[in-house]
Amino acid sequence: MVSGCRPSLRLYNRAVSVVLMTGLGGRIGGHIMTRVQLPAVTPKHKAWNKGRIIGQKRPLLPKQVWAIRARLELAGYLRDLALFNVAIDSKLRGCDLVKLAVADLVKDDRVRERVSVIQSKTKKPVQFELTENTRDTVIAWVRSPEMIGCRFMFPSRFHDRPHISTRQYGRLVRDWVTAVGLEPSGYGTHSMRRTKAAEI
Repeated sequence: MVSGCRPSLRLYNRAVSVVLMTGLGGRIGGHIMTRVQLPAVTPKHKAWNKGRIIGQKRPLLPKQVWAIRARLELAGYLRDLALFNVAIDSKLRGCDLVKLAVADLVKDDRVRERVSVIQSKTKKPVQFELTENTRDTVIAWVRSPEMIGCRFMFPSRFHDRPHISTRQYGRLVRDWVTAVGLEPSGYGTHSMRRTKAAEI
C-alpha cells in the first residue's frame, strides 16, 4: 500500500511546487524565493521638455516681422527695434549678436552697408548686409541719449554688464512673438536666424 501511494504523493509534491514557483517567485537551489514587489518610483524633477514643442524653431513670416516692427516702433523701443532688425539681417547666433560693438556697425557717423565679424563658435569671419530700414533704426538708436558713452550696440541696463546676455535676448524674442499672438514655445533666437533665409 505504501508503494501504491508513492505516485500520488509525487504528483502532489509536483503540484505544490508549481503553485509555489508561479505564485511566490520560483525555486533557486532548492529554496523557494518569494517575489518582491518594488515600490513605484516617482521622479523628483519634472522633465525639462514636458509640454514643450521640441525641434527646430519656426522662422517668422513677413507679416509677423512687420507686425513686430510696428509694435516696437509705436512703443518707441529703439534698442529693441534695432536689435530685431539687425538679428534678421545678420543671421548671427545670439552670442555674437549681443556682443556687437558700435564700431562694428557704424563708421564716421554712418552705418555700414556691409559688415564683417568674427564668429565666437567657429572663429571664422562672416559677412552680412544691412538693409536701409535696418540702417535707419541703427543710426537712430546710436544717436539716442541712452547710447552716450556706450561701446556695445545693445548695452545692458545692469551696470555690471557691458551688453545684454543671450538669455535676455531670448526673453526679448519670446516677448516679441507673444505680443503678436504667436505661441512662444514654437519660436526662439534661432527663429531670427532662419527668418531671412526663409524669405529668400
